[in-house]
Amino acid sequence: MKVSVIIPTFNEENNIAKLIHFLFLHATDKLEEIIVCDGNSKDATLIKAQKAGASTFLSPRRGRASQMNYAASQANGDVLYFVHADTIPPSTYIKDIQKGLAEGFLLGGYRSKFQSRNPLLKINAYFTRFDSAASHGGDQTLYIYKDFFDALGGYREDYVIMEDFELIKRARKTAVFKKMRKSVQISARKYSNNSYLRVNFANLIVFNMYRLGFSPAVLQNTYHKLIKHPKPKIEQESSSPLQAY
Repeated sequence: MKVSVIIPTFNEENNIAKLIHFLFLHATDKLEEIIVCDGNSKDATLIKAQKAGASTFLSPRRGRASQMNYAASQANGDVLYFVHADTIPPSTYIKDIQKGLAEGFLLGGYRSKFQSRNPLLKINAYFTRFDSAASHGGDQTLYIYKDFFDALGGYREDYVIMEDFELIKRARKTAVFKKMRKSVQISARKYSNNSYLRVNFANLIVFNMYRLGFSPAVLQNTYHKLIKHPKPKIEQESSSPLQAY
């Protein structure tokens, strides 16, 4: 078993090198590669990723789902491990993935722990210990056997948000999801740019809209109206679909 770590990025120069160094530091001989697939960042994300030792690709299309699919098509590992650039997994991530696969779980993810002293975020983190649809976001990271990922057709690229929920929902029709008992450290920057109540309200609204079958475009528009996403001017002027990084 060899693991390919995949990190989709857009303007993550402040986070990417730290994550890559951490992943290499705690890797075993089962780590095949670390792939950074970028959505045409306007900062030094790719340069810093290359210097840190990652294999880097520029995705033909911007958007987290598209970038992760493209990186998966380039990956050499037997197992794909998707990690957001502002997330730090446990130091035992390789061994945890091995254990999950050995137990027969083709895919799985961790619980959450926020990089914040806000006591309210402990409430959110607590509920990610349960194997429920609401705790299957990309922030918890995701490992998945590559052949199974390919058989599923990868991420649906029309889902510019909720893409992880949608993939896991399809996967669970034929496989059991492994909820690992350790926690990833997740950035709280979304809460810093808004408020605890605002973010949770937006998450609740969009998640329920997703469950009711609203289109990916409506989900994206609703989320961006409810949540503040500071963007560089060049990104605001772009007509390309944007992912809620």
